[in-house]
Amino acid sequence: MLDASGCCTKFYHEQFVSGIWQQKGTQPNFDIPIRSMANSSAISSRNANVQEVEESQNVIVTDANMINKETNKEIENAKKVVEDQMQLHRSWKSNTNPAMCDGRGIYVYDLPSKFNKDLIGQCGDMILWTDFCKHFENEALGKRIEKLGKGWFHTHQYSLELIFHTRILKHPCRVYNENEGKLFYVPYYGGLDILRWHFKNVSIDVKDTLSLDLVKWLESRKSWLRNSGKDHVFVLGKISWDFRRRIGSSWGTRFLELKQMQNPVKLLIERQPWEVNDIGIPHPTYFHPHSDDEIVTWQLKLMRATRKSLVSFAGAARPDQPESIRSILIDQCTSSGEKCRFLDCSSGKCDQPETIIEVFMESEFCLQPPGDSPTRKSVFDSLVSGCIPVLFDPFTAYYQYPWHLPEDHRKYSVFIDQEEVRQMKVKIVEKLVNFSVKEREDMRRYIVYELLPGLVYGDSTSQLEKFQDAFSITVNNLLERLNKFST
Repeated sequence: MLDASGCCTKFYHEQFVSGIWQQKGTQPNFDIPIRSMANSSAISSRNANVQEVEESQNVIVTDANMINKETNKEIENAKKVVEDQMQLHRSWKSNTNPAMCDGRGIYVYDLPSKFNKDLIGQCGDMILWTDFCKHFENEALGKRIEKLGKGWFHTHQYSLELIFHTRILKHPCRVYNENEGKLFYVPYYGGLDILRWHFKNVSIDVKDTLSLDLVKWLESRKSWLRNSGKDHVFVLGKISWDFRRRIGSSWGTRFLELKQMQNPVKLLIERQPWEVNDIGIPHPTYFHPHSDDEIVTWQLKLMRATRKSLVSFAGAARPDQPESIRSILIDQCTSSGEKCRFLDCSSGKCDQPETIIEVFMESEFCLQPPGDSPTRKSVFDSLVSGCIPVLFDPFTAYYQYPWHLPEDHRKYSVFIDQEEVRQMKVKIVEKLVNFSVKEREDMRRYIVYELLPGLVYGDSTSQLEKFQDAFSITVNNLLERLNKFST
């Protein structure tokens, strides 16, 4: 059992135990609310004698210990719920490739264009300081990156909705008669819907308009009403919290808090750990292979790569987040000489995929602390580069991706409790030096040959036979889940 400490574990526990959501800008409040421990009036009285003060202090200490024990028990219970859900999700994994379509047709709704295509048309005004339209080239894979070879594109981290929609339209199990559908795909680009309002001064009513319209549209369909949406699936290209706006906050929408959205499956790049119908699937990386040969070629390149640095960290400090360990990691990295390489993303150096992939390919280990939320796209970039991720919070990956990452996280990652980092109890580089060459090679071999193919999304015309990519694994498991529910 992993230690339930650190900012993100505390944050998730807060959501589960208290349901409180507080945000400052885009950042959640990661502190667990601590109830009042004792009435201090007994020790503040001017007439209290020494014995009374000592007795009062003993009461406070006893109460504090009891509360700490109760809080720790609540955290462990909350974690047990998450672990049970991950086991349930893993029970839906399919061993069939390709998918067996008999009686399990996938019907893709032809939604009114305002729910998807029209959102793409707003790309020029989506983010004020950049032209987002370039990321929709090549069916949302972005511009090709010739330097890295075949199958590499400048893919934006929020492109998953479009990538998945393009692929599902060509799936062999797709049916065109709504009455023949068993699994219903709703191609709503909810992430783009949110993204266009993130940095604009609009009311929450404006932010919620399109998602509420979608619910009304779905409720007019017999296919939705038949099973109350239980056989429907959404792919949302942003984190779950962006769709779970709490009272008093203005960030995001309330789409996933709507009662109508509790039954469908939601596939997200970051799930809400206590929502059983939230399922995490990989962030899109820059690699979108067309063929088995492209995967094999890249695998061989990774295994032959010269890894000059023991450790690397590509990121930036979070001075506005007191609980963040990033500044500590940066200090430890930059003071370790040639053993650790720091790529400062605050200077814009991380805008080029070639730079990031090069750093990761030349490193044995890649530090992956939480950022604006527990998960990081960079975790998948490091895995696709054959760099062993070093994680500091179990919610970054272990409680997120049951279909694409194994339960035994020691096969592909190193875990260091971020509370130990925060309290200066561990020197990261010294700890990683202790891994033998054989241990590193075994982990990298597992990452490159066992995990990598299932972490990337092939292009829209991919012809993979030997491998299953992230898309195929996801759809096969959705169909397996459907089959188990119908039997």
